[in-house]
Amino acid sequence: MQKKFTTRFSTRQYMLSKDFELYYYDDSAKPRMSLHTHDYYEFYFFLEGDVSIRIGQETFPLSYGDVIVIPPHISHMAVIHSMELPYRRFVFWISQEFCNALLQQSVDYGYLMQMVQIKKNYIFHNDKISFHTIQSKIIQLLMEMQSNRFGRDPLLTLYAGDLILYVNRLVYEKEHPETAAVSNTLYQNICNFIEGHIDEDLSLDRLSKEFFVSKYHISHVFKDNLGFSVHQYITKKRLALCRQALLGGHSVIETYEAYGFKDYSAFFRAFKKEYGISPKVMQESYFLHR
Repeated sequence: MQKKFTTRFSTRQYMLSKDFELYYYDDSAKPRMSLHTHDYYEFYFFLEGDVSIRIGQETFPLSYGDVIVIPPHISHMAVIHSMELPYRRFVFWISQEFCNALLQQSVDYGYLMQMVQIKKNYIFHNDKISFHTIQSKIIQLLMEMQSNRFGRDPLLTLYAGDLILYVNRLVYEKEHPETAAVSNTLYQNICNFIEGHIDEDLSLDRLSKEFFVSKYHISHVFKDNLGFSVHQYITKKRLALCRQALLGGHSVIETYEAYGFKDYSAFFRAFKKEYGISPKVMQESYFLHR
């Protein structure tokens, strides 16, 4: 993560903005923590550290990718066990007024916040792919907050709403797994399988064995639905996820290995063909071009 995004930790527990505030903290020395409450919503995105979080009378261990949602007036604090690892996290504060404005657009914005208050379940675990997408949206919002470009204010509102809605969708889909009401075609089933196994071998031979149909039939199905091959579809999905991970600050090596590319040269050629720029140059220009 770029140092320019880092904020020095503060014990302030009130908002300066009437809408939302977003911070990235990277502490190598133990910050002062105490049990507290506030009158806004706090979204806490955990990255790294030997840390648990106390909410009310319970304490929960944290791991990479956890999203914690703290409603107004709920007591909480981070419990730091050691500082052998840096303590890294994003903290997103959202005023109740801003939440109400979003709810006037769609009740979908409030699904997670309402569910947290009813069920008292504050912590949501995420796989690496989903959390990389969250990080890329956070970085996008942070970069716009630091800019003075034309259209900054409306873009900030759009980016904040996009981040909130994406997290709501993740939780909603975990709470409401696909049912028989969802179309059950071979094409959709294969797409769902690819989404869930994007970092694994997804050859036509494997897909054929998984779905008990010939690989030629699978190829025909994808050509009919998309106009290009299943291999092209998988590559495009992988490249899009790699791009999100790179914009989230992850290294090129850990990125291409995480999403099913067998070697760097294959990843480099595919990425440059898709986006017209090398992965490293794209990442550097994204963070430095301001």
